[in-house]
Order: sequence, then structure tokens, then C-alpha cells
Amino acid sequence: MTKKRAAVTYKQAGVDIEEKADAIESARGAIESTWGKEVVGEFGAYGGLFRMPKGMKKPLLCSSTDGVGTKIAVAIAAKKHDTVGHDLVNHCVNDILVQGARPLFLLDYVATGRVDKRLIRDVIRGFAAGCRENGCALIGGETAEMPGTYRDGDYDVAATIVGVVEEDDVLPRADVKPGDVLIGLPSTGLHTNGYSLARKALFEVGRLTVKSKPKELGGQTVAEALLAVHRSYGPLLLPILPEGRIKAMAHITGGGFPDNVPRVIPEGVDAVIDAASWKPLPIFDLIRSLGGVPDAECYRVFNMGVGMVLVCGKKDVEPLLASLKARGERDAKVVGEITKGKRVARVTFGS
Repeated sequence: MTKKRAAVTYKQAGVDIEEKADAIESARGAIESTWGKEVVGEFGAYGGLFRMPKGMKKPLLCSSTDGVGTKIAVAIAAKKHDTVGHDLVNHCVNDILVQGARPLFLLDYVATGRVDKRLIRDVIRGFAAGCRENGCALIGGETAEMPGTYRDGDYDVAATIVGVVEEDDVLPRADVKPGDVLIGLPSTGLHTNGYSLARKALFEVGRLTVKSKPKELGGQTVAEALLAVHRSYGPLLLPILPEGRIKAMAHITGGGFPDNVPRVIPEGVDAVIDAASWKPLPIFDLIRSLGGVPDAECYRVFNMGVGMVLVCGKKDVEPLLASLKARGERDAKVVGEITKGKRVARVTFGS
């Protein structure tokens, strides 16, 4: 006679359906706060519906997908989870911004070993905060509980953004040429790139913790400096783009200046960035000194305090700087120029 086995439930296998549903419901208000009249349907639908903007002649959809990399490890160590979603929205907004697109909506993805209602709520509220800042709707997503793939307490996030741009306004423009000028916009910190090197330098080599307050950070903890929210340049630049002064933009993400700036310049020219034209943020100097990281490696991995590079003609430099200042950006500055070359970005370090 076969012995009857005890029934096994999904919860015993490590997946708590009710806890997941409660976690998502707890963030419902934050999610719906990002919806405008373009969003169609109700919370909880299988797919998000969004009306295309009216009045456009030749609209092109522009999309991008990304994550926050090992910045998530710092958030976990610091037990602070309400910033990584915001980081990711801003990162995605910047990625489509460089093509001239404004964001319409975003889909998020959160994967964890075991659902923690407070953690999930904080992460989704971060996504919602970023969407509100950028005027885009959080219209869908997925929360996956994956025991055995992630350890308890571990999680990861990703997002897909969709924006729109008139076909005639797509950047970069084809008229980038020698003599054009590079303008740098300040970053808030590492943004969402280079954290594996930063953690190696600060925590393994430098023996710091997320709670450390090295004098170089002026009273900030290491966690506060590393978790500074990735800046969105959309609210600053989208109103300025119609002026027609910006020929191209480069979002300085993974790969630093050498990998990102060549993506937006044509064949036959180089971008020469003068590292002496601005002072890196203290967190970068701390990483460089504690880890013994060479200058060339720093500028190949990190943004070093410049998160967006604009390309404009010489005659447009002062008007563009004035437009930026009028919108509250007082620290934009000339950081380099376009020269004849082979479509590479070169960082120089002065004399």
C-alpha cells in the first residue's frame, strides 16, 4: 500500500502569492499617481494601454531597457531601497533623451528571493517618484519571487521605457563638425555605473563600510554618496531642445567618456575632453585614492562628475549656457571640443 504524502503548497516551495499581491497593492497609490489622461484601463490589467500624443506630424517611438547594476548591492547593504527605482527611471529617461525623445511610459521589473512587502513597496515607490519627476506613466511591470535563484534579502530591478520624438527632431544631427564645442552638465555621483570598481576600491581595498564617514565626503556616509540618485536631465533639456542649439548629446554611463561620446559623433571627427576643466566630485577622488585607480581607468569607467555632454556650435555656446542657467543649471561649463579625427573620444589631463 502506497504511503500518502503530505501536500506541498507553493508557499512551502518559497513563493507567497498573497504577500506578493499585498506588496503590489501597497504601492498602488504611488503607481496611479504617475497616470495622466493618456493612460487607459485599470490597475492590475495584463498590459498597459497608452494613447499616443496628439498633434505630432511624424512621431517615432524610442525605447530603452536597463538596470542599475551592482548599485543594488550598496542599497541592500545600507538597507535603503527607495532610490534604486528612481535611479533607473532617470537613467532610462536620459538614454532616450539623447535622441531627442521625451518619455511616455515605463514598465518595471523586480525580482527577489522572497517577497518582503516593505522592500517591494519602497522600490516601486522609487519608480513612481522617478516617473512623476519626468512626466511619464508607470503603467505596468512584474514582481517575480524566485527562491533558489536569489537569496533571501537579495533582489534586482530592470525597466523598459518608451518615449516619442518627431522624426525631423531626432538627435544626433549630421552637422557635428570640427570647431564645435562640448558642454558638460554636472552629475550627482556615480549615477548607475562603475559600482563593481567602486565597491572594490572602497570596501575591499579601503576597508570602509556603508556607514563610514571619511573626511573627504564632508560629513556624508559612504552609502549616502554612493546612493545619490542618478540625475535626470530631461526636465532641464527637453524645454531647451526646440531652440535648435544642441546638435548631439551623450549620456555618460558605462564605458565613461571613451565609449559614450563616440556614439553621437560622425565619422571624421574626434571629441577631445579636457579633464582639467572641472573638478571631480569627492566620491571619485576617494575611489581613486583608496583604490589606486589610474586616471585613464577612472574616466573610462565613471562619469567623474559630468553626467551629460552636449555638442553645439561655437556661436551657440553662450546662448545655450544662458538657457541652461535660466532653467536653474548654473554649473554647466565648456569641457572640450570637436576636432578632425577618427570618431574617438580622447580625455586629456592638462600639463
